[in-house]
Amino acid sequence: MPRPSKPLISRSAAVAAALQIIDTEGLDAFSLPRLAKHLGVQTPSLYYHFADRSAIMSAIALQITSEAALPRRKPGPDWPEYFVALGLNFRQAILRHRNAAPILLHELPRTVLIRRYEDAAQFLEASGVPIHLHVQILDGMERLTLGAVLTEAMRGPSSRATIFPNVDPASQPTLARALAANEMSPKRLYEGMIRSFLHGVVRDESTMVAAESV
Repeated sequence: MPRPSKPLISRSAAVAAALQIIDTEGLDAFSLPRLAKHLGVQTPSLYYHFADRSAIMSAIALQITSEAALPRRKPGPDWPEYFVALGLNFRQAILRHRNAAPILLHELPRTVLIRRYEDAAQFLEASGVPIHLHVQILDGMERLTLGAVLTEAMRGPSSRATIFPNVDPASQPTLARALAANEMSPKRLYEGMIRSFLHGVVRDESTMVAAESV
């Protein structure tokens, strides 16, 4: 069927509809014909905005990322809390769309998000963080947050009791005791992980500087 002479849908409407299908029916249920049917158009109409299925997936990934609001914090000595808040916002956005989480592994190139990395680097610089630590912090934050949150999203909703599921106190007594002693929810464990990483970078830098001055 030939493509219509004018676009019948907007790009934003198509992305929103695609995400809705994935949220409600799962990633395997998504296809260009399924999206077109949902929007009440023919499949060729989608090609005004997207070259192929991968382009739509990339737009969905960007939509999810855009739902993670940037924290409203001023640069300063408590700069790690900016990244803790950003990480929590990112986690919330992804867990809101669990079925779409795998898309972020394949369709979220750094080149597309370079503006956000520039903003974060400017925040670090304004906070007095040495510039040679910026890449370590930004790269580490991406790997940590993506790995932790996507793992959580793909496991499904969890609680303190299900952080390590199916633990048998008889055959895994030490792990069972550790779980019983843990008072942190998955969200708090994630938050603490970000703080540990960021403060660890600062601590290691201070240790190195002190050693070089001896």
